[in-house]
Amino acid sequence: MINANQERENRENTLNNIALIATIVVAILVMFPIWWIIRSSLMNNAQLYSAPPAVLPPNWLFSNYPKALSDFHFWLYFKNTMTIIIPSVLAGTITATFCGYAFARLRFPGKKFIFSLCVGSMLLPGMVTLIPLYIMWSRTPLMGTFWPLILPYFCGGGAFNIFLIRQFMRTIPMELDEAAYIDGAGYFTILTRIIIPAVKPAMIVVSLLLFIILWNDLLTQMIYLVGETDKYTISVGLTIFRGSLRQDWSMFMCATCMAFIPGVVLFLIGQRYFMEGIVLTGMKN
Repeated sequence: MINANQERENRENTLNNIALIATIVVAILVMFPIWWIIRSSLMNNAQLYSAPPAVLPPNWLFSNYPKALSDFHFWLYFKNTMTIIIPSVLAGTITATFCGYAFARLRFPGKKFIFSLCVGSMLLPGMVTLIPLYIMWSRTPLMGTFWPLILPYFCGGGAFNIFLIRQFMRTIPMELDEAAYIDGAGYFTILTRIIIPAVKPAMIVVSLLLFIILWNDLLTQMIYLVGETDKYTISVGLTIFRGSLRQDWSMFMCATCMAFIPGVVLFLIGQRYFMEGIVLTGMKN
């Protein structure tokens, strides 16, 4: 019996070690392209084209970054990007919370049908609504401004965000609402004092997802900000910057690093809530 238990423990330890090694290998493969961008940003063009390519920069040229920072107009693009992201993330998170609360806790006619339409809209490719939305905004004086990129997020922040918060709210016992009703609390009081403190992880997940979507958005920003060089965001500016450099890849890699580092830092700050929100969302149907 002792030998059998020892043999089972040895087998489990071996499998755990194999899984750990496999995880480390996969993590290295995933991180390698990011390291390659950082490494390329610290080299000059001659070193980039050397053969065989160096894994580490021969000379760590941190001086590339001040030059790229000036040529890339990073702070202008960053200000424009945050001008879009801050109100969009706030509005999208708040309205998604209100919609999720209505679908999860309230009773009203047609709730299941409306929720089915909301979830079903996730099946529509973005290209299906792109042209109608462009035609609509082109007939308003808001073209060439940030408003066509901000106002859509005042309508729930997207069907997936509503679905995610709704599923999270359904993990909260209804007895809390009933007890609050007995004490005379209204819907808004229950939402702000009971529900929202319990769904903060899901709200943080929604905020992170919205931030990532808006930070990486290129197509819609190019459509609505075309010709407005003083309103270009980081995604649009990075595309223009690449086209203007021709073969200066080291500068482009510096600009790329500056473009993705804020998103990585924000995710690292909120990753605990992100994982918690994703794990708990599907606990109750």
